[in-house]
Amino acid sequence: MARSPLFGRRVHISGSIDATVSAEEVDRARKLVEELVKDLLRKGAGFVVPVDAEKTRSDGLPICFDWLIWDVINKNLHLRPQDAPNPLVVAVKHHKNEEQIPEQFAEVWGALRGSDLVQIESAAHWNMYSKRMEAQARHGDILLVLGGDEGVLFLANLYHDAGKPVIPLNLKLRPANKGALRLFEFGLSGNNALRLFQAEGDTPAHGWLNRIEMPAWKAIADGVRDILDLLEALNPPKAFVVRLLNRSHTDYNDVQNFFDTVVQPVIEGELGYKLTVVDGNQAYEYPRIDQEIFTKLHRSSVVLADITGLRPNCFLELGYALGRGLPTMVLGKEGTEHPFDIYSLGGHHWKKTGSADERRREFRIHWDAIKNRPPLVPTEPLIP
Repeated sequence: MARSPLFGRRVHISGSIDATVSAEEVDRARKLVEELVKDLLRKGAGFVVPVDAEKTRSDGLPICFDWLIWDVINKNLHLRPQDAPNPLVVAVKHHKNEEQIPEQFAEVWGALRGSDLVQIESAAHWNMYSKRMEAQARHGDILLVLGGDEGVLFLANLYHDAGKPVIPLNLKLRPANKGALRLFEFGLSGNNALRLFQAEGDTPAHGWLNRIEMPAWKAIADGVRDILDLLEALNPPKAFVVRLLNRSHTDYNDVQNFFDTVVQPVIEGELGYKLTVVDGNQAYEYPRIDQEIFTKLHRSSVVLADITGLRPNCFLELGYALGRGLPTMVLGKEGTEHPFDIYSLGGHHWKKTGSADERRREFRIHWDAIKNRPPLVPTEPLIP
């Protein structure tokens, strides 16, 4: 059976519930999250989940969904495909959080925290919740929000700036001008839905928002089905390509062969990215070519920069990618005279000879070596 497009992708479910929402509506929202997490486990998806206190309303009902998600994951690990990659969950916590874990979930956390299923990201050096959200957004691939307030909007902006999809649900858990409801209404206006997410297939983003709408009469099972259908239809994360595109250049055929034979089969076929090339043949989303290039480059997940041919525009785009701090793979045909030491950036000198399997193997080795490489200039806060 074919893998789901969600296999290995991390879903970040975030939001909160207002004190005025009825207990019935709270229960409905929690059932939706519970069933959604179960189905995501079945499809081999991963999660980003904060570790924090369990804040409750005056009636004792939880305000957030985090410990519900942890509990559902722990109880349903048997649903997960055996070959699904670890970590299953990236847990973002503060130094105080271990002491704030609710007593009823201490056993759940104890069972998961020391296993290979969980990667703990500590934000202990930050006293600002916004910085913990930045850590969450860095590890998530898809943001799914319901309810919430300013924190949800802050997260949505982080995901959007990174080119990652934001899926708002319109359950009535907060006032209409807050959090997910505000994002949902924003998406229904004009072409704004495309700014939230983009999906493959014939259904436009605006149509998807209408489909995942959750009126009071809609069954939980139907809502979960529609949400999962959208999540599986989302465009894969983007791998922006910087490369020689001039067909009259003497190196063009070698570069084209390298991308056809090596790069595309590995990056798209194995790793699940979508190559993004701005070559004048794609549908334009912006009025100017430079805006098209740098907006898509800015909001890509990774960058593949091949400097074969030493084209000035390639170096400009490579510099932008490095300055942006994006995971960047520097490539060049063997024998290229580089104006800088490609080895200082861990570049890959590819060969135009050898079998396709061997060339792909060398490409994979280099990818594994640099995929988690930190940015050239790390963030150094003035006041931690």
